[in-house]
Amino acid sequence: MLCAMRRVFVAVAIVAAVAVVMRAAMLEAKPTQVAQPTQPVTGARLRGPEAFAGIADPAERSRALFLEASRVLTHPRCINCHPAGDVPHQGMTLELHYPPVVRGPKDRGVVGVECAGCHQDRNLELARVPGAPSWHLAPIEMAWVGKSPRAICEQMQDPKRNGGKTLAQIVEHNAHDKLVAWGWEPGAGREPVPGTQEQFGRLVAAWVETGAKCPPEEARP
Repeated sequence: MLCAMRRVFVAVAIVAAVAVVMRAAMLEAKPTQVAQPTQPVTGARLRGPEAFAGIADPAERSRALFLEASRVLTHPRCINCHPAGDVPHQGMTLELHYPPVVRGPKDRGVVGVECAGCHQDRNLELARVPGAPSWHLAPIEMAWVGKSPRAICEQMQDPKRNGGKTLAQIVEHNAHDKLVAWGWEPGAGREPVPGTQEQFGRLVAAWVETGAKCPPEEARP
């Protein structure tokens, strides 16, 4: 009798252990979700920080704010100048720059083929050449092509990769830099990034104010 009871107890324990392991595996396999507001958004719009006020946990709100900001950061108009190699991209499909150019030692091209030789401080519509003050590539340490929002988030707040910028300087750069502003400039064949620079700047500022948290690796805008 005792042997039979022991066998029953062992069987129950095994079943319980298997159930625990299976539940843990299911939880691990489930992608982490970032809390989002219910307000719908189209490709051309950008939600402001106020749309995320209903997310009570500041850390979750911070992750959601950055994920919304990444709709700008991962747009072709932005990542074209954040290439993973030495050649910038152009257009909405990340074509390699034509005519052929390279970043050079200071991210501004090489002697004789410098960025400023063609890209002036404003768009040249007749020549179909975009422009903004101090046109240049982002440092290779800030390459965004092929990167997830989380990877970009980590780069942006790492002084070793972001040019030694503080979080306050990152906010200032994104909210007011005229080179960043070019992303919203109209142009033939160039789809503007979502929203406005003012909205984008407020999103980045709110992200910093809520702790500058990064979304999980699998999260996408």
